[in-house]
Amino acid sequence: MIEMRDVSKWYGTVQVLDRCSLSIAKGEVVVVCGPSGSGKSTLIKTINALEAIQKGAIHIDGTHVNSPRTNLPKLRSRVGMVFQHFELFPHLSVTDNLTLAQTKVLGRSFDEARTRGLKMLARVGLLAHKDKYPGTLSGGQQQRVAIARALSMDPVVMLFDEPTSALDPEMVGEVLDVMTALADDGMTMMCVTHEMGFASRVGSRIVFMDVGGRILEDCTRDEFFGNPTARQPRTKDFLSKIIQH
Repeated sequence: MIEMRDVSKWYGTVQVLDRCSLSIAKGEVVVVCGPSGSGKSTLIKTINALEAIQKGAIHIDGTHVNSPRTNLPKLRSRVGMVFQHFELFPHLSVTDNLTLAQTKVLGRSFDEARTRGLKMLARVGLLAHKDKYPGTLSGGQQQRVAIARALSMDPVVMLFDEPTSALDPEMVGEVLDVMTALADDGMTMMCVTHEMGFASRVGSRIVFMDVGGRILEDCTRDEFFGNPTARQPRTKDFLSKIIQH
């Protein structure tokens, strides 16, 4: 579903991704973790070309993301993206937030878009809030609306860029529960997160990145968490600090 080959990126003279290669099959849940500044968010944003790359190639479901012939709006309509800070339109109701992209990008009628949006809103447990505005909702509720909005587009892949890092601790669980349910339903997912409990419970594979934008580990969650002595020294140091705290 997702193929990345030798992807490299620079900001000026600073290299932020260093020959990153990754393959994600349909239905896999891949968790990307590592210290701040290791390029995790940049990596996930290159997948739907929100960040341009200078070297390498990325394919989603057979489509070459970096080709000048690729219709990026069409591609992005098939790749759900959930950001750290929700990115909901504050002047639109929850329902209008759910329907706008469907009508503008997919060409659905308002009634069709509303039906689909409300179905996804019910899926994240927020149907009762359909007529409210984002500012009246908690952070956790806003993030669940953002997930419903992405699902309304019928994506083949869901990307999550630190979806819980802006939330109060009490609200993290409700968002992770929705993501866990998506994983259980077979959604192909790539998630940048510091929530190691979620990673150890839901992730099919764990990708560990270090400063300089290098992928140091790409292994199953059992190998990552259950066999730390087989990991690289930087990974073992990271894991030891997690286990201590």
